[in-house]
Amino acid sequence: MSWSIEFLPLLPWPIIGALAVFGLLLLGLLLWRSRRGALIRGLAYALLLLALANPQFKREEREPLNDVVAVVVDDSQSQGVAGRTERTAEVTDRLEKDLRQLPNLDVRTIHSSAAREGSDRDGTFLFTDLGKGLADIPHERLAGVVMVTDGQVHDVPKEAKDLGFDAPVHALITGKPEEFDRRLQLLATPRFSLVGETPKIELKVMQSGGQDSGPVTLAIKRQGEEEPDIRTVQIGEKVYVPVRIDHAGANIVEIGVETAPGELTALNNRAVLTIEGVRENLRVLLVSGEPYAGERTWRNMLKSDASVDLVHFTILRPPEKQDGTPINQLSLIAFPTRELFQEKLDEFDLIIFDRYQRRGVLPLAYLDNVSRYVEQGGAVLVAAGEDYASALSLYRTPLAQVLPAAPTGRVVDRPFKPQATDLGLRHPVTRDLPGGGKTPTWGSWFRNVEAEPYEAEVVLKGAQQRPLLVLGERGQGRVALLLSDQAWLWARGYEGGGPYTGLLRRLAHWLMKEPELEEEQLHATSRGQTITIERRSIEDSITPVTLTGPTGKTEEIALEASEPGVWRKSLQVEDQGIYQVAAGKLAAVVTVGNANTRELAAVTATDEHLEPLLNQTGGGAFWLGRKDGEAGEMPRLVTLGSGQMMHGEDWLGLHRREAYRVTGASLYPLFNGYIALALLLGLIALGWYREGR
Repeated sequence: MSWSIEFLPLLPWPIIGALAVFGLLLLGLLLWRSRRGALIRGLAYALLLLALANPQFKREEREPLNDVVAVVVDDSQSQGVAGRTERTAEVTDRLEKDLRQLPNLDVRTIHSSAAREGSDRDGTFLFTDLGKGLADIPHERLAGVVMVTDGQVHDVPKEAKDLGFDAPVHALITGKPEEFDRRLQLLATPRFSLVGETPKIELKVMQSGGQDSGPVTLAIKRQGEEEPDIRTVQIGEKVYVPVRIDHAGANIVEIGVETAPGELTALNNRAVLTIEGVRENLRVLLVSGEPYAGERTWRNMLKSDASVDLVHFTILRPPEKQDGTPINQLSLIAFPTRELFQEKLDEFDLIIFDRYQRRGVLPLAYLDNVSRYVEQGGAVLVAAGEDYASALSLYRTPLAQVLPAAPTGRVVDRPFKPQATDLGLRHPVTRDLPGGGKTPTWGSWFRNVEAEPYEAEVVLKGAQQRPLLVLGERGQGRVALLLSDQAWLWARGYEGGGPYTGLLRRLAHWLMKEPELEEEQLHATSRGQTITIERRSIEDSITPVTLTGPTGKTEEIALEASEPGVWRKSLQVEDQGIYQVAAGKLAAVVTVGNANTRELAAVTATDEHLEPLLNQTGGGAFWLGRKDGEAGEMPRLVTLGSGQMMHGEDWLGLHRREAYRVTGASLYPLFNGYIALALLLGLIALGWYREGR
């Protein structure tokens, strides 16, 4: 129970204030003129103003409320190194137990993590989460805040007044003084580069604590390489690392700095990044043989692609046309066959033979050059018709050593619809073609050259289940054989047509080893805190993949089959940074949130960031890890009524707030009714009497 006096004015306070000023002026005038009874009149006027103020005697029924202490637990990534996670859990449990033993005190525990679903914040935001956690707590009940952290906090207010409450803030530092850590800092990384170029990665090796140990070893390794490139760099010095982009698509580069003895963690000594390789222009050589209805279909498709530089070498008349004109006189300008097939052959990304047969136009030595071109990494596509089954077939030339199928000499002339084989349903060249599947809906073809594949993959079958599209790898290069010359029927829309452009474009990209058309692929994408892993393979089953997080934690992930040749899995992750997915020789990199998150940029424990604010609130910092490796002592908990200094060497203080909730109240008027009227009239009469003397 509590007693107090409150005023419930009958007039607004500004009016009462104005009346009081008027009364003071009037009283001053009376005193200046030495009028009798001036003080009595002034007292009567004051009683009148008091009556207008309407004082009340208030009695409250109060219910005491417990004070509240906030325990903020730092669960960020930097807390996962050097045993801090276990130490944090142990300290938090003990702190909560000790706080609950104090009388009239409630404990509010707030866990703060750097990564949140749907949030892109980068760093540790203890004070932001503290404000959200105390949103329903009146500030007058807050006895204090205790933070269990490594001190790497990125939202520390500059002034204590910005906190929004008046209570001490303490910090229990989970690390040890003078910790030592070395880290790799990426300053500038290219996202894209042309294939064949050598962009530079700008980086720096940084060190926190300890003494700079001079030069350190830097290892740079590209995906697919067995041995890394080794460089020696100085700590704190800006370094430019050249990386050659060998192929289109994702080029994964791993950079690591050697781990020093006694270093806090090696997690931030390594960086993995992806540089997308982009081809400037594809150089394609199209060799057209005997004229036929679909001859210009290839040319039109290739010319419609602005990224293709096309050189078209064509035979202008069929072999049966004999008029005695020598071959070297068939054109006004001699075609540069020697330049194309000997001097500049290696400059082409793809060579296409469209219904070409041996006719003496190209010497056999040039076709032998094409075979070596494939063995050394080139790509050749043969679109064959009846010519492939004849005595003048390309198979009867040195090119046969790289062709994936041998002709039998028979040609099947009957309607059929191209259909994907079981392998073709999983192969990236023919998988998911519009209108495909086990029962294709596309238009018919009418000619299929019979051939026997060897050391090759059949992805499309044609008439009488014979091979139609055969793919093979020869040496470092690739070759494809289309055993029909009627793909143009799809381009003309016969019986609804078919995915002519899509098939041939995929085929060309597979031949040029574009990563997106590889048989074995591994992809990883992220959205928010969700990672989706996709594995593509032509095998019937796959093994689990390995996921490595930014803190070095690894996990085996079993993917789920979603469609032929495709396995997927989506999972939630907690940490921000770079995740690496591996499956045998395949690797993929995905970034969740910020790739160069501040959480791993500095992991050494410190009290420097929090110290100014702690001093302003009267709180202190207590190290829980000691230099000798032993655990530090927990400070004693003390409750104080007030004070500027709320901590000592081995204790931390909390305010004793003595807050309450009013459950009932009664009001008793002090100056109204007959008593007030009698006093007022008495003073007025006394004033008249005094003036009348």
